[in-house]
Amino acid sequence: MSTNVRVVSADELLGHAPALRTAYREAFSSPPWNEGEEEADGFLDRLARDIARPGFTAALAHDGREVLGFATAWTTPAPFPSGRCYGLVQAALGPGRTDAWLCGAREVDELAVRPTAQGTGVATGLLDAVTSGAPGNRAWLLTSVQATQALRFYRRRGWTQATHPADDSTGITVLLGPRHPDRAAAARPL
Repeated sequence: MSTNVRVVSADELLGHAPALRTAYREAFSSPPWNEGEEEADGFLDRLARDIARPGFTAALAHDGREVLGFATAWTTPAPFPSGRCYGLVQAALGPGRTDAWLCGAREVDELAVRPTAQGTGVATGLLDAVTSGAPGNRAWLLTSVQATQALRFYRRRGWTQATHPADDSTGITVLLGPRHPDRAAAARPL
């Protein structure tokens, strides 16, 4: 499989909407996500709004015939947002670290790779594409602590877990990118 991973414009990304929906549904249909058709439709609705976010960037992976995966990211605004899972992030990090570590940083929102392309380097290429040029090398993301395969992937690429839920079976966790200047200050698990 000859894969091409590249940063694309918002318009080009949206031009692949049906393929993005398929990749999203396939990537997130298994536990812990268990996303179905309705959530895949919701993703496309969110994406149409997300492209207007400051610093929006996207990458697309394809093999010439079909979309294998995609990634989206943007600049986290200040003040720190309050919707989605942002309240949990701020509660885990505290307001000071949240503002210092995450506001103005590149926030990876989605990284989806179709199962047929997993383990081929596509995810690494997509992640690198959307975090390249992150402001001050500051990139971050959040994921479920139940997403053990994703957590292993991020750790192998040098991402540092910055929050550690008391119960490792539920909740979300924040990861700081491998060149994030504050990653050494992140709390280590007990």
